[in-house]
Amino acid sequence: MEDSNSSSVCRDLPEKLSSFVDAFVDFSVSGLFFPQNPNPNPNPSPQTTIPPPRRLVAVGDLHGDLDKSRQALCLAGLIDSSGNWTGGSATAVQIGDVLDRGGDELRILYYLEKLKLQASASGGSLITMNGNHEIMNAEGDFRYVTRSGLDEFRVWAEWFQIGNSMKSLCLGLQNPNSNLFKGIPTSFPGIKREFHEGIRARIAALRPGGPIATRFLSKNQTVVQIGDSVFVHGGILSDHVVYGLDRINVEVREWMCGLRGGRSPGFARGSDSVVWLRRYSEEKERNCDCLGLEEALRAIPGAKRMVMGHTIQGDGINGVCGDRAIRIDVGMSKGCVDGVPEVLEIVEGSGVRVLKKKKNHGSSLKEEERDGGGVGIGFLVPDGGPKQVEVKA
Repeated sequence: MEDSNSSSVCRDLPEKLSSFVDAFVDFSVSGLFFPQNPNPNPNPSPQTTIPPPRRLVAVGDLHGDLDKSRQALCLAGLIDSSGNWTGGSATAVQIGDVLDRGGDELRILYYLEKLKLQASASGGSLITMNGNHEIMNAEGDFRYVTRSGLDEFRVWAEWFQIGNSMKSLCLGLQNPNSNLFKGIPTSFPGIKREFHEGIRARIAALRPGGPIATRFLSKNQTVVQIGDSVFVHGGILSDHVVYGLDRINVEVREWMCGLRGGRSPGFARGSDSVVWLRRYSEEKERNCDCLGLEEALRAIPGAKRMVMGHTIQGDGINGVCGDRAIRIDVGMSKGCVDGVPEVLEIVEGSGVRVLKKKKNHGSSLKEEERDGGGVGIGFLVPDGGPKQVEVKA
C-alpha cells in the first residue's frame, strides 16, 4: 500500500520537481536564487577567440574573499550595491584563482554563476577562468585550503546529500549521484580528525567529474583571446600556441568533467604551464622574458597584449615589455596581502587603463563621470599602456 501511495504521489508531482530541489540546495548553500537561463543551450562550448566588445574589464585573483570580489566588481561598475549585474553589454573576465586562502570559495563560484546569467540577459558576458588553484584542487592538492574553506565544503556536502535524498523518493525523477563519497577514504593519517569530513567533501566536490568541478570549473576558460588581448592565469609560451589554445580549453574542460582521468593535462602542470608560468610576471622588468612574450604573441593572430594574474603585484596593476604583458593580481584577498582592489579596463577606441579606489587627497587632473562607476580621475589615452585612474566606489 505504501509503495502504491508513493507511486501515485510521484506520478502527480510537477516535472520540474528536480529543478526545485536543485534550487533549494543552491539557496541553502549560497543564499542565492538563480534567474532563468536566457540561453536555450545552458552549457554552450565557450569560444577561445571572441570579437572585441565596446568595453572589456578584467579582474584578478579572488582567493575565497567574497567581500573583496564584490568591491572589485563594483569598482568596475559591473554590479550595484545589491550585487546585481549593472555592466550592460560589457564583457568581464575573472582571471582565475577563486579557490583557496579564504572561506567564501563556494559562495564566490555560485555568485559568479548568477552574474553570468544576469550579464547574458543584459547582452553582456562574464568569463571565468581556471587558475593554478583550480587545477590543484581538482587534483586533490589542498596545501592552501583554510579551516573555513573545509567547513564551507562540509556544509555543501550535507545539503547536496539532502537534495539527493529528496530526489530519490520518486523513481524516475532523476538518477542522483547517491554515493557522493565513492572511493574517498574516511580518514587521513597525519591530519587532525576534525578536518576529515571537510577534506572528504572537498575531494568529492572538486575531483574530476565531481559536482562542483563539473558544474562550475568545467565551464571556465583556461586561455581566451578577446579582441587583441589574450587572457591567461600564468602565461602562454609559443609551444602552447603550437599545441593549440582551443585544444587546451577543450582538454581541460573534458578533464574537469571526469573524461580524462585524475591527473591534469601536461600543459596545466609545472612551472612552464599556462597556469603556473611566471616568466612575464617578475617584479623587475629586466628579469621578464620579453623575447619569449613577443614570440608567443606573434604566433597568435591579432594579439597585442597578454593579461595575466597568478603573481601578486605589490605596486598594483602594471605593464612590462612595452605594456605587452599586463599583470593584474593585486593580492586583494584577505588570505593573500589584503590588497586594495584594482581592475583593468579596455574601452574600444580609448586604450587601456587601471581603475582603483579613490584616495582621500586632491588631484589636479580633470574629473569625469563614468557610467555606473562613480567619479573617475584621469584621462583615457588611446592605444597606450595601462593608465592609472582612481574611482570612488
